[in-house]
Amino acid sequence: MNRSFWQSKKHRAYGHHALAWIAILVACSVWCGQSFQATAATGSSQSKTNRRAIPPSAQWDKASADFFFSDAFTTLEGTRPNFSSSGQKAAASQNTASVGDGTPTANGAAESFKWSSLVSADTLTDEIKTLNAIVSKTVSSPSDFKGGGYDQARESFSAIALVFAVIAAYDEEVRWKKTAETARDLFSRVGFNCKVGTDQSFAESKLRVKDLESLLEGAPLTAKNDRDEDFLWSQVAGRPALMSRLEVADGIMSGAVAAKGDFLKQAEKLLHEMEIVAVIGETIQQKDFEYHDDDTYRGYAATMRDSALKAREAAKKSDYDGARAAVGALKKSCDACHADYRS
Repeated sequence: MNRSFWQSKKHRAYGHHALAWIAILVACSVWCGQSFQATAATGSSQSKTNRRAIPPSAQWDKASADFFFSDAFTTLEGTRPNFSSSGQKAAASQNTASVGDGTPTANGAAESFKWSSLVSADTLTDEIKTLNAIVSKTVSSPSDFKGGGYDQARESFSAIALVFAVIAAYDEEVRWKKTAETARDLFSRVGFNCKVGTDQSFAESKLRVKDLESLLEGAPLTAKNDRDEDFLWSQVAGRPALMSRLEVADGIMSGAVAAKGDFLKQAEKLLHEMEIVAVIGETIQQKDFEYHDDDTYRGYAATMRDSALKAREAAKKSDYDGARAAVGALKKSCDACHADYRS
C-alpha cells in the first residue's frame, strides 16, 4: 500500500476518535441539562419522580459506540449519593447556633434547643412564686395601682410571661407545661396594658393575679387567650421590662460576691438569679428583637448568658473566686452593651 493510503486510513481513524469525543460531550451536555432540571424540580419535594437523562436518538457507528458502556450501572460500584438529604442536613447545621457548652440555642432549630441547659424546672416554678407575691401587692387597691403600682405590675407580669414562654418550650417535664402557652399570652398582654394605670388595666391585672393564684394552688387555667398571629419572643416581654429584671439580679449577685461569707450564705439565691439572667441573655438574641442582627450586640448578650452560666456552676461548687470572676465578666458585658446601645 502506498503512503497516501495510510494517510487516508489515519485520517479516518482520527475522524472516528473526533466523532467519539464529540458524542461524549453531547451526552454530558444532555445529562447535565436533564440533571439540572431534575434537581430544580425536586428541590422542594423529594416525593417527586426523579428525571433522568434521555439518551441521544442518533445511531452511532461501532467505532464510536465502543467508547461507551452499554449499561454504566452494571459497572459502577457503591450506592448512589442522596444529594437532597445532604443539602438538608447542611442547611440544618447552618441554622443552629450554640452556647458556650455546645448546646443548640433558640436562634437555631427551636425544637432541638435545650432550655434545661440554661435554667432548671425548679428555678422556673420558684420565679413564678416570687413574682406572684409582687403582683399581688400591686393590685391591692386601685389608688395604689394608679399611683405607680402599674409600672411594677408591668415589669412583673412581663417577667411572668417570659417564664411561661420558656416553660412552653421546655425540653423536660415542668409544672404548668400544658397551659403554658395560654398563660404566656395572657400575662404578656396584661404586661403590655399595664404601661398605663387605668381602670381597665387594673381590672385585667386583678383577673391575671387570680389566674396565677389558681395555678399555684393546682387548679386548671380557665381563661382563654385570643392570639391569632405567630408567636414572637419580643412580644412576651419588652426590653425595658427585661432590663428591670436584670437590675434586680444585679443587686442580688453583687451582694452575693461581695465577700466569701456572703457568697456561701447566698449561693442558692445566686444560682437562681444566674439562671434567670441566662434565660434573658438568650431571649434578647431572638430574631424579632431590636439589634438581633448586630454581631456586637449579640456578642454582649452571649457573653452575659455564658458568664451567668459560669457563675451558676461556681455557685454549685461553692467556688467563690470563680463566681466573682464570672459575675465581673457579666457586669462588664452589660456595662459595655448599655454604653453602646442604650438610648
